[in-house]
Parts: sequence; C-alpha cells; structure tokens
Amino acid sequence: MTLVAAREALAVNRAADAPPGSAARTGRSAAPPVAMGQTAPLLQIAGVSLEYRTPERVVRATHRIDLDIYAADRFVLLGPSGCGKSTLLKAVAGFHEPVEGEIRLDGGVVRGPGPDRIVVFQEFDQLPPWKTVLQNVAFPLRAAGLAGRREAEARARHFIDKVGLSRFADSYPHQLSGGMKQRVAIARALATQPKVLLMDEPFAALDALTRRKMQEELLSLWEEVRFTLLFVTHSIEEALVVGSRVALLSPHPGRVRGEVNCHDFTLGDIGSRAFQAAVQRLHGRLFEASPEPETPSAPR
Repeated sequence: MTLVAAREALAVNRAADAPPGSAARTGRSAAPPVAMGQTAPLLQIAGVSLEYRTPERVVRATHRIDLDIYAADRFVLLGPSGCGKSTLLKAVAGFHEPVEGEIRLDGGVVRGPGPDRIVVFQEFDQLPPWKTVLQNVAFPLRAAGLAGRREAEARARHFIDKVGLSRFADSYPHQLSGGMKQRVAIARALATQPKVLLMDEPFAALDALTRRKMQEELLSLWEEVRFTLLFVTHSIEEALVVGSRVALLSPHPGRVRGEVNCHDFTLGDIGSRAFQAAVQRLHGRLFEASPEPETPSAPR
C-alpha cells in the first residue's frame, strides 16, 4: 500500500478487538501482530466497567470496555475529559479494580500492581528528590528483587544512556528540567523491562518544543527496544504520531467509539493536508452524539 493509499484508508474501525493493519509507517517500521506470528493479545480488556465514589454518588467512569493489545503495539487511549482513559490505565496498572469484566495480561487476570506494568505519570515530582538519577533508575530493580546491586546499576546506566542523560547520572531531580525528569522516569520504567509501559499524558505539562522532542525520543526508543506501550492523551495530533493503534473513547461514561490504525503518520507529517484531514475526521468521530449507556450512574 502506498503512503497516499494508506492515508486515504485511514478510518475508524468499529471492531475494537481487531489487530492492527499492515500499513508501514513512514520513517519507522510498524510491528503488526500478524507479522510477528502472534495469535493472542498480550493485554486483554474484556467488558471492563469502572466506578469511583464522590460524596454524593457513585460515578461510572467506563462502561464495558473491550480492547485487545498485542506485543509491541503503541496503543493510545484518546478522548476528552470524563471518558475514563486515565482511570482505565490505572486499572491496567492494578490500582483500580473493575466492577464488571476483567483485565488479563499474558493470560493472567490483573489483581493488583506488579513490576510487569510500570506507569509514567505527567507529574515531575515522581522521582524521589534525595536520590540521584542513577539511584532513581536502579532503585525499582533492587526493590522488586529483579537485580542485585551491580546488575541494577549496569542496567540503570544502560537506559540512562538510551534517554541521553549519561552526563547527568549523578545529578539530583532538582537540578533537572521538566523534560529531563520525564526522561529519567522513562528510563526507570524501561529498566525494569515491563510487559507493558503505561504512560498517562506524560508530556502534557511540557512546553510545545520539549513535548515534540520527547515524542521523538519515545518513538526512537520504541524502534530500538520494541516495548508494548499503552499511552493516554487528549491530543488528537499526539495520538496520531505516537500510536500505531488508537482507541476513541466517548465520555460520561467512557465507551469505545471505534479504533484507528495510523502507522503512516510521523511528526514530520504534522501540518500536511492528509494529517489535518485525519485530525478533523477523528475530531468529528469523537464528538458526534452518542446513545445513553445501558447502565447509567446512580446515587448510592
């Protein structure tokens, strides 16, 4: 398929459990599960409904979400505020238990946090300030019993180098910029070699130039390591360039409206006619009227 044809074929796929297509992404290669010989998803979100309590009522954050995510996917949860995308990511991390349905990772039901799922948040204060960059990256390896001191330090240095911070290994968080702190958080997450890297709007608090640089570095790391990524954003542009697959979520409560395979866009395409057309299509799809859920929130 040519690039033009791939872009013209970009459309919402209502079958949210379908594996990604085979279109190649300009500037970097895609990793569709069929090409990798996979028959089962690495992460399954099956009929998952999530709720949280306010002083007045119990609110349904997501309603019967079904998603299949394959190894080496860059899977993006895209939607406006109130669609439950961050709550769903926290449920995958094991911080929030579903009231309906289940989440399976590599065949096993997720019943709590674990080192096979590491979260990178958008806040810059996720690094202990009394630890150096090296100590911050090495600490989870030792705390989880994944490596001894020497191996943890060696692995930490390896991933610190991957994010371009070798010269700052002995620096403390207060000596780093916001973008550098996020690089440390990513290095720390990848050093544990999780089955799924979870990122909750990790670049939202950065300025536009730093955010674009971090997106480029994340994709470069993926090219080298081929980790499985579950990424939350409310930016359509970011979703199209970071993701190989994008799930569109509607709000109140969050439900899957459809899925997009978007292997053919890179950061260099932002501003192009095809890219802007794709943005407009997704915007229209996200905000068109939706029916009421079968089970609305109710006071308790």
